[in-house]
Amino acid sequence: MSEEKKADFFVRKYEPRDREAVRWLCCETGFLGSPIDPVFEDRELFADFLTSYYTDIEPESAFVLEHDGKVKGYLLGSRRPFLHQFYSFCLNVVLLARVVWRYRRYKRSTRDFIGWILRNSWREVPAAPRRVAHFHFNLLPEVQGIGGGRLLLRRYLEYLLQCGEKRVYGQLVTFEGRRGSRLFERYGFKVLSKREITKFRRFHPEPVYLTTVIKELEDGKSI
Repeated sequence: MSEEKKADFFVRKYEPRDREAVRWLCCETGFLGSPIDPVFEDRELFADFLTSYYTDIEPESAFVLEHDGKVKGYLLGSRRPFLHQFYSFCLNVVLLARVVWRYRRYKRSTRDFIGWILRNSWREVPAAPRRVAHFHFNLLPEVQGIGGGRLLLRRYLEYLLQCGEKRVYGQLVTFEGRRGSRLFERYGFKVLSKREITKFRRFHPEPVYLTTVIKELEDGKSI
């Protein structure tokens, strides 16, 4: 089945023409579901960090949600963990050089964000398996709550099963009023680890967490 349809939206495989839409959507939802700009102004660098591996190196494991003819959600996944880790290491070196070059032009909020990355980010990333397929996804607010996230997950899990994968994990930003681990537990995921992300304390009244959830793909549970 090439598409999975529901109402006036559908999920399909990522295509090269979707690249700019995915990057834009990444930045539009990067700050707790809102635009990243108040926290980090360099959209190009932000999108490179979060999406470039998936769109440029392993696009076959990515899916998009179309609504009214536009991409309004995506799921970016990988079933090649070692390639992803190697690419991420090399990319981080390149991005660090770009940050150093542009640092003096950045606003104070962006400099604070960079400072948090250098001082604290590595401490606050929860544990995750290293040899397992993974994913993350984002939806624009206007298509949240209409089942698009569930369709994206379903298509991705079907894809992983077809490829012979046995397990999958995701790392999700969770907080009060947004998707939480209980939602994914209904889909057969289990919480593996959870850490508070302190960079959001200035902006959000409740704690914000990065939560690792994992699912056995042969447990007989579908979503």
